Amino acid sequence: MRIAIPFWQGRVSPVFDVAGNLLLVDVSDGAEQARKSLPLTAAEPQARARALAELGADVLVCGAISWPLEMAVSAAGIEVIPQTCGEVEQVLAAFISGELSRGAFLMPGCCGRRR
Repeated sequence: MRIAIPFWQGRVSPVFDVAGNLLLVDVSDGAEQARKSLPLTAAEPQARARALAELGADVLVCGAISWPLEMAVSAAGIEVIPQTCGEVEQVLAAFISGELSRGAFLMPGCCGRRR
């Protein structure tokens, strides 16, 4: 599984629509296998979703995301886990261990991950 996390200064980027950096992490059998950091230059929702798909992302863990971009990413076959905040390494560890949904990484002011 390949997890994509947009980041800024070591934290999950607050708004995916304008995020400039992306961390791709390959996870297998509950452990990280590989990672790479890439610039994210596409701005238009369809182009940004296509870029994620071309990178082989299975899951996008992100902060805020506009409705058109979320729909484009989902339509590309990528699971979106929005409204996530915190240190990238902690968020990644929580995702791998299955504890991301516990709410500790939910963006302030959000009542849940679904709109």
